[in-house]
Amino acid sequence: MVAGKKPPKTNDIDLIKPVMHGELMDRVVSILDQARANVVRAVNSNMVIAYWLIGREIIQALQKGEERADYGKRLLPDLSQQLTQRYGRGFSVTNIRYFRLFYQAYSHRKPEIRHKACDEFEQMEVMETLLNTIDDLQGFSDQLSWSHYRTLCSVENLSERLFYEIEAERGHWTQPVMERQIHSHLFLRLLKSRDKAGLLRLSTEGQVLNRPLDVIKHPYVLDFLDLPEAERLHESDLEAAILEKLQPFLLELGKGFAFVARQHRITTEHQHFYIDLVFYNFLLKCFVLIDLKMGRLTHQDVGQMDMYVRMFDELRRGQDDNPSVGLILCAERDEVVARYSMLHESEQLFASKYMLYLPTEAELMAELAREQAMLLGQIKQKDNEADE
Repeated sequence: MVAGKKPPKTNDIDLIKPVMHGELMDRVVSILDQARANVVRAVNSNMVIAYWLIGREIIQALQKGEERADYGKRLLPDLSQQLTQRYGRGFSVTNIRYFRLFYQAYSHRKPEIRHKACDEFEQMEVMETLLNTIDDLQGFSDQLSWSHYRTLCSVENLSERLFYEIEAERGHWTQPVMERQIHSHLFLRLLKSRDKAGLLRLSTEGQVLNRPLDVIKHPYVLDFLDLPEAERLHESDLEAAILEKLQPFLLELGKGFAFVARQHRITTEHQHFYIDLVFYNFLLKCFVLIDLKMGRLTHQDVGQMDMYVRMFDELRRGQDDNPSVGLILCAERDEVVARYSMLHESEQLFASKYMLYLPTEAELMAELAREQAMLLGQIKQKDNEADE
């Protein structure tokens, strides 16, 4: 310090300024980021409408040129070439075919963007026919991009396509997430124990959780774990892989799940018991206990899970929590055990098969047929008992 020169005086305002400037910067950045996100969303929405309109023009042009066979063959390549020369990339023949397919899939819609989320369907009653319901859905979602709708065009079944659109909008799914849900046949896996009215609800409201059964899938697809289907695989391997890929596992479990614990210990006077995985579902307001089994479901597995649920509720459940749910994830589900064990009547105990690879639609339909056959057997058994 130079002799005789006083150090600059530091006051409170000087100390506060950098902090204030930092907070101001954060707010300004937030405003600009939101504005840019809104611009991107608006651009995406306008492009969705534009591609729908282009698809309509192509369909109308093809219909008018039906008498000239060569007209249809030349139309798309010629249009692609001219649009590419004028606007650059993005107008290949393949993309233009998607525009046409997009209009064909959504020709009943109006060319407008709706800004109200699909939660409005939760107040709708089940319609007499699905087409009446679809006519009530106006325009396209401002939450879904062109890549979302292009992916949805690959879903041929009308009910299924509407379900994925609603769930993608509600869950803020990215396009890759939605594509995986389609490829893993989420819609089919949720069909268990749903009648015609239940199918219509899936197609108009998406997945609504009112009871534990609503969240259960058959089967669970765990292909993202990248585990081989091998006899040497142990339950600890499966558990470790799930924890390593916890985020996609939560997505596979469904709505409202949060991870609580692994190898959760519950203790009696004489013994310790360990529950493989514990989750909490905020929509159902209950704990979900998961037991992992590498082999076929046994009645001992069911009895053990029943004990876990009872003990957990007595020792851990809060006053505001609903009864806990027990889910056994097994490599093979024994239908005889499922029919004649506590799973048969319980609303809190479930057993589902897990698959370490993406199943085909035929495999899932076979699983669904087995589930429906078991349900029919249960109904027939109850009818016989009533007659006696």
